[in-house]
Amino acid sequence: MRSAIVILNYNGEQHLRTYLPSVIENSPNWDIIVADNASTDNSCAFIESQYPQIEVIQLDQNYGFAGGYNVALAQLKGKYELYFILNSDVRLCPNWDLPLLSFLQNDPNTAAVGPKVLSEREPQQFEHAGAAGGYLDTFYFPFCRGRIFDAIEKDHQQYDSPQEVSWVSGAALLIRAQDFHQAGGFDAAFFAHMEEIDLCLRLANDGKKLYCIPSSVVYHLGGGTLGYESPRKVFLNFRNSLWMIVKNQPKFLFPLLFVRMALDGLAAIQFLFKGKPILTWQVFLAHMALYRHFGTFYKKRKANQHKPFKYHGFIIWDYFGKCIRTFSALNKRKFHS
Repeated sequence: MRSAIVILNYNGEQHLRTYLPSVIENSPNWDIIVADNASTDNSCAFIESQYPQIEVIQLDQNYGFAGGYNVALAQLKGKYELYFILNSDVRLCPNWDLPLLSFLQNDPNTAAVGPKVLSEREPQQFEHAGAAGGYLDTFYFPFCRGRIFDAIEKDHQQYDSPQEVSWVSGAALLIRAQDFHQAGGFDAAFFAHMEEIDLCLRLANDGKKLYCIPSSVVYHLGGGTLGYESPRKVFLNFRNSLWMIVKNQPKFLFPLLFVRMALDGLAAIQFLFKGKPILTWQVFLAHMALYRHFGTFYKKRKANQHKPFKYHGFIIWDYFGKCIRTFSALNKRKFHS
């Protein structure tokens, strides 16, 4: 299958200098494409001078993660069967692609797969964005095999079996091109954060499956564009989570949305007590964005054909009430479609 690694870049020259060598060295059978979101640094000139074999798609403005990939992949439509969507701060390992390709070839109903994502800073532990596969709970809170909220586990190969998941991290996402385009790509309104989870929910609604294949391993620096407690990142995460619920919750939308927003309010109060009022303000702004754009996202709802693979529990209660800090301690009977 003709395949392309597509890296979205925005002012990431240093990341490209650090991580592109591992991508090139360990991906001999892949075309490598950098889509540049109108960077103002020396990124494009660096690639053209040091790696002329890499195709650069220069976008006319910064479309964000979601929109940038949509615009770039629209130009590649029909040329490739697979896209490996890769953050610019990810280090690839030898033979990273073989387990992923093998799984897709043997399971035509799987739309996308992802590797085990370990931390570049702490190589013995999972990385926040993806770990060994992503899940959603009843109220759409995301967590991972290997990471529940801020409790990040060390990798002792305890999650090395292939596993169906709710979502695959956009830091390293291998997806069938046909499925990406048929689903409409990412929702560009999200700009960044949660857009891959929203896409995975739409794929699941069409009866497609998502898997993590931990025999493939990558190392992610994380926080390459925005730090984990950046006000902008907090705003995008809270806003986009609410938009995602409006689009994808099939039944009892308003009761679930009310509970989720109340829980967001508790998080905002917690930020305030921690001396971070700017983050409290970002949660408020996220809720205002929901009110302003509710109609737009409500119109994007579609009849649910299939149920996504989810955790039918309450991860906040598990974490704060039952003090569960590891994925292995969760009730596995609650994981199902």
